[in-house]
Amino acid sequence: MWAENSVFYQIYPLGLCGAPQENDGTAVPRIRRLLDWTGHIKSVGADAVYFCPIFQSDAHGYDTRDYRTLDCRLGENKDFREVCDAFHAAGLRVVLDGVFNHVGRGFWAFQDLLQNRESSAYRDWFFVNFGGDSPYRDGLWYEGWEGHYELVKLNLRNPAVVDYLLDTVRFWTEAFDIDGLRLDVAYLLDRDFIRRLRGFCEGLKPDFFLVGEMLGGDYNQLLGEGMLHSVTNYECYKGLYSSLNSMNLFEIAHSLGRQFGPENWTLYKGKHLLAFADNHDVTRAASILQNPAHLPLLYALLFAMPGIPCVYYGSEWGITGEKSQGDGALRPAVEQPQKNKLTDWIAGLAAAHKENAPLWSGDYKSLLITNKQLVFQRQTGDEIVLAAVNADGTPFTAHFPAPFAEGQDLLSGQKLALSSGLELAPYSAYYITRA
Repeated sequence: MWAENSVFYQIYPLGLCGAPQENDGTAVPRIRRLLDWTGHIKSVGADAVYFCPIFQSDAHGYDTRDYRTLDCRLGENKDFREVCDAFHAAGLRVVLDGVFNHVGRGFWAFQDLLQNRESSAYRDWFFVNFGGDSPYRDGLWYEGWEGHYELVKLNLRNPAVVDYLLDTVRFWTEAFDIDGLRLDVAYLLDRDFIRRLRGFCEGLKPDFFLVGEMLGGDYNQLLGEGMLHSVTNYECYKGLYSSLNSMNLFEIAHSLGRQFGPENWTLYKGKHLLAFADNHDVTRAASILQNPAHLPLLYALLFAMPGIPCVYYGSEWGITGEKSQGDGALRPAVEQPQKNKLTDWIAGLAAAHKENAPLWSGDYKSLLITNKQLVFQRQTGDEIVLAAVNADGTPFTAHFPAPFAEGQDLLSGQKLALSSGLELAPYSAYYITRA
C-alpha cells in the first residue's frame, strides 16, 4: 500500500482559502489558490494531501448539503479537478474527507423530510420520531451527532443510504481521480458499512487507501483485513507534546512500547497508524508546547516513530492557534506558504523517513529512557536507524546497548562515536545509521 511509506500534508480548504464561515451561496474559485502550493507541499516532503471537507455545506464542511458539488465558496467541480490534476502531476496523492456519519440540515434528503414528513421517501435515511421535536422546532425529533442537531445522523443500516454513499465515492473517483478517504468519526460508523466500503473501494481503484478517525479505545476494532488500512493515533499525539511539556519522556515511550514494542502482546505491531503533531481540531503544536526549543524535537519523534507522518498546513513554519479561541483559530486563511528553519528541518526529517525503510516499516525497540532523553531503534532486516532526542538544555552522554560502534547522523551528516556513550547536544535530535 502506497500510504505506508508516505508523508501526508493536511489542508482545511475552507480555512486556508479564506472562505466565509457561513455558506453565502456565492461561487468564488478560492480552491485555485492551492495551485500555488504544489511546489511548497512537495518541498516539505509530502507524497499525499488530505483535504478536510470540500463539498457543499452549511458552514464548516462537516455539515454536508451536497456530496457531489464543490462548496461554492471554493468554486466549481472543474476548479477542484484542476487542483487534483496539478497535484497528481507533481506526484501527490489526493485523499478526501468522507463525512458519512452525518449531514447538515441543508442536505437535500433532510430538507425533503422536513417538508414531507411521514410521506417523505427519505424518512428512513435518518433516525426520526414524528412525535417529538428538535431544538430547531421542526415538529419532529431526529438524532444529531453527539447532541449537535446541526449535524443530522445518517442511517447506515439503510441499504439506500449505503448505495448512495458508495455511488458518491465512485463519483469522486471518476470526477477527481482520488486515491483514498479519511473517514470522519469512524469510531461511530456502522461496522458493516465499513466492510462494504472497503470491498467497494478495492474494486474501484487499486490501492485505494482508507484511514479512519479514532480518538481512543482499541484501534484494532477498525483495523485489518476487510476493514480500514489505518486510523488516527491520538494516543501518541497526546504523548508527544505532553511528555515534552512535563519533561517526562517515559510517557511517549510507554505509548510507543505498548503499541509497537517487541513483546508478543503489543497492540499494533506491523500496522501503520496516521501520526500527527496537530490537526484542524486541536491546538497547534507551536502553541501547546511550553518550550519553543522542543518543537523541532517533537517533529523528530513524529517522523521516527512507527506510523504515517502527517503535517498540518502552516505548522511546518510554526504557525500558532489555540483551540480555546474556537475552530477558526486553528483553520486560518493563508495567502502564500512560508518557509523557515523549521520547514527545512521537517523536510529533512521527511526525506530521512522515506529514504530509510526502518523509519517507516521497521520494528520498534526502546534503548534508553530518561525523563529528558529518549533513544529507540527501528530495524528492518539488517538495516538499523537509531532515533535519539535530548529535550534538556544541557548536554547529555547517553549510554545504551548500541548495535554498532560508529554511526552517522542522517540529518546533519555528522559522524558519531557510540562505543563509549553517545554525546547529545542540548535540545537535539539525531537519526543514526551504521557508519
